[in-house]
Amino acid sequence: MLEEIRITSLGVIESSTLELGPGLTVITGETGAGKTMIVTALGLLLGGRADTGAVRTGAKTARVEGVVHVGDLARFAETVEDAGGVVEDDRVVLARNVSAEGRSRAFVGGASVPVSSLAEVAEPLVAVHGQSDQHRLLQARAQREALDRFGGPALAGLLSTYADLHRRLEATERELEEVVASARERAQEADLLRFGLGEVEAVAPEPGEDTALAAEESRLGYADTLRTAAEQAREALSSEQGDPDALAATSAARTLLDGVREHDAEAGELADRLAEITYLLSDLAADVASYAARIDTDPARLAAVSDRRAALTALTRKYGATIDEVLAWAERSSTRLLDLDHTDERIEELRAEQDVLRRERQEAAAALSAARTEAAARLGGEVTTELALLAMPHARLTVDVRPADRFTASGADEVELMLAANTGSDPRPLTKGASGGELSRVMLALEVALAGTSPVPTFVFDEVDAGVGGAAAVEVGRRLARLARTAQVLVVTHLPQVAAYADRHVVVEKSSDGTVTSSGLTVLDDEQRERELSRMLAGLADSDTALAHARELLDVAQEARAGG
Repeated sequence: MLEEIRITSLGVIESSTLELGPGLTVITGETGAGKTMIVTALGLLLGGRADTGAVRTGAKTARVEGVVHVGDLARFAETVEDAGGVVEDDRVVLARNVSAEGRSRAFVGGASVPVSSLAEVAEPLVAVHGQSDQHRLLQARAQREALDRFGGPALAGLLSTYADLHRRLEATERELEEVVASARERAQEADLLRFGLGEVEAVAPEPGEDTALAAEESRLGYADTLRTAAEQAREALSSEQGDPDALAATSAARTLLDGVREHDAEAGELADRLAEITYLLSDLAADVASYAARIDTDPARLAAVSDRRAALTALTRKYGATIDEVLAWAERSSTRLLDLDHTDERIEELRAEQDVLRRERQEAAAALSAARTEAAARLGGEVTTELALLAMPHARLTVDVRPADRFTASGADEVELMLAANTGSDPRPLTKGASGGELSRVMLALEVALAGTSPVPTFVFDEVDAGVGGAAAVEVGRRLARLARTAQVLVVTHLPQVAAYADRHVVVEKSSDGTVTSSGLTVLDDEQRERELSRMLAGLADSDTALAHARELLDVAQEARAGG
């Protein structure tokens, strides 16, 4: 439930706080005083589009804050925390800043969030109804959604089942269409893959083979050079011709230092290190000699390696930069070829699945239509009862559920609200047979009928009573008060008959210092309410006759509320 709305520098409102509570709160004021700014502020809190023209002249930023009491709204608290906000003392502050330059910032529970996140968090809190909603009610989609809401969880479950089947059927039909349309292309692709896999299979490469063969080919191609270098290296280490070599030089150095070991311990340590080097050089000379002996010139092997590398290179030019990549391509292509080779089988599978889903969707659509038809009868009866209480005693609302010419995501039904405004008249679509005042009352009657099925805790009505007057206006006030028994209701109205039913009456007052016009919000006490109702009735706040009429309205409203 909304507990408080704070508005700063929005339109004609410089700085005001609107304290709210349970029940019915009405907002009144003279034309141009800024009543609609309250609804504008709520729209901003709900993540609506920001209008820089709404920023007060001379101000840099407009700000709206809303304090929400979480109470039983467990899901709301979860979404706040998911957005990074904090719930403190069972309350959450939502805020929206709009700069004169057009920048907009949103906050949820102290955390800065995108405006879209604010809209997602706040959307379940408030349902706003205004003059534009009367036009929305004329749309077929809005009428169908109203009926589905009234149908409750049972109808919602049938709709969900149908929608899932419809979605799966569409996906199956799209795939079937694509497979059939691309059958020739798939056959061509299969032939190309089969040819490529045949080439790879014929060569039968091994992982890493290209790298290993490149090294072997280099070794075979330079065998004479490698053997000569190895033999010369062995001769430099340990000469077989008696020439000076590294081993002899190291041994001589060791002998010299060994001869003076007894005179200096450090000389002995150096001699020992030279002894280690002598052993290492001896082993290294033997290894180099062994390496030289193993190097043979093998023209036949060199030719075989070159031929094999050429075959591998032919594969890497087409299917991958390396043999490992070629093998990976072959693995992927084998899987793809299996899929392509089963095109006919896949077409048959999809057609069978299509038949099953069509049958199941038809059954689900029939069950949904039956549930809608049953709910339509109940909704029509309840709204008709409400209209009688809204000074339309001879009106009759019916909800026409008829087969549509095609299946849609929402079913196979066309839903239309039909109104017979007078006795003996035939029901006509709202688009053709309802005046503005009648539309207002139909919408209000619908909301009262749907109140028990709506999870929204707060309803806002922005002058939906336009075009209504007299006894009908009294009944509008009575029905709004009834709706306020189960929800928080906020009404912007110009009708004293509606305002008389308020639990809390707020007036928007305009003042001017000669250069700047400001508006503020004031919660009225009993005496002030009489004066405001008097002004609304006669345009004269202090008229004795109007004041008497205002007191009479308040008394009637009090009795009606007390009597239920």
